[in-house]
Amino acid sequence: MKYYLIAGEASGDVHASHLIASIKQEDAEAQFRCFGGDMMKAQGAELVQHYRDLAYMGFLQVIKHLPTIFRGMKRCREDILEWQPNALILVDYPGFNLRIARFIKQHSTIPVFYYIAPKIWAWKEHRIRNIKRDIDQLFSILPFEKDFYERKHHYPIYYVGNPTVDEVDAYLKENPANAESFRKDNNLDERPIIALLAGSRKQEVRDNLRRMVEAAEPYSRDYQLVLAAAPGLEDEFYEQQIKSSMFNLQSSMIKVVRDQTFRLLQHSTAALVTSGTATLETALLRVPQVVCYYIRAGRLATLARRLFLKIPYISLVNLVSGKEVVPELVAEQMTPKNVRQHLASILPGGSAREAQLQGYERMAVILGESGAPVRAAKQIVCLTPNN
Repeated sequence: MKYYLIAGEASGDVHASHLIASIKQEDAEAQFRCFGGDMMKAQGAELVQHYRDLAYMGFLQVIKHLPTIFRGMKRCREDILEWQPNALILVDYPGFNLRIARFIKQHSTIPVFYYIAPKIWAWKEHRIRNIKRDIDQLFSILPFEKDFYERKHHYPIYYVGNPTVDEVDAYLKENPANAESFRKDNNLDERPIIALLAGSRKQEVRDNLRRMVEAAEPYSRDYQLVLAAAPGLEDEFYEQQIKSSMFNLQSSMIKVVRDQTFRLLQHSTAALVTSGTATLETALLRVPQVVCYYIRAGRLATLARRLFLKIPYISLVNLVSGKEVVPELVAEQMTPKNVRQHLASILPGGSAREAQLQGYERMAVILGESGAPVRAAKQIVCLTPNN
């Protein structure tokens, strides 16, 4: 059968690639076409357009590039109808994907499945109407979503487990820790590592990296700072950002590793992490962290968060746990001074380190066992009509 997938960012590309691999195990004749990324392509999907061509963040950036976004959406709609897949599989990316779902439902009988449910429990809860109308089956990767969708909105969903659990488990099985090899491969010295995960989009990196570096600078004598490069961002971009982020450090004091985020975390003592899937990855790799998410016009952003966001936390670690396991410094709270204080508390000997690690263990139990893409693939193949 033919499956068309849409993912709009690096994390979606990862999750979609594993879903493709699992579908191939269930359907030996499966064909794939996608709007996505390199990992989906590596699994055999025919890549129509790369997600980085449409990945714009922030109101002004989106407005500026609306013509490009609309052209990409038009191309996607036309390509789906021309290819006529047996199923359309949407992966996160709700702003784009829900519009595609509406169009496909209006112009075809192609079933629409949603893997990684839209986070309408955080904001834009009105989108439940679109989901009920346009989505044939919703697959959740966060345990608390089942209660939200089914009890509050009477819309049945299927919790498949969390794919990040699968990804971390698979990595650790295939890659036993070897700190000496990691240091040698990346020209690192013997000092323990503070990992910097500054986001997957350019604006996130611009907003967060400089503050992270300033916060960690006092520890640079005893620790080395290592930055994880996002798949969709170029080396030249990181070079520019590092140069503009330096204070008392020389630019050579910050190392950048690419395509090694799990490996970096595996050998890190602590991490400064921009909110997103990376917070969950960091927790599952048992690295104490401070969640950092700077937003311009911080006080206004904090007010807007109180007015519009319906959740007490922004990190997946705390949301899954239902309590604060990791500190969250958002908007005007994300200052170098505040980050530095929390960083001190999670380094060895710090007051919060052991409690955070214990919180990770409780969170892992709530998430459940690995096997999310396998369970989702079985359901998708079962529900897909063989025309």
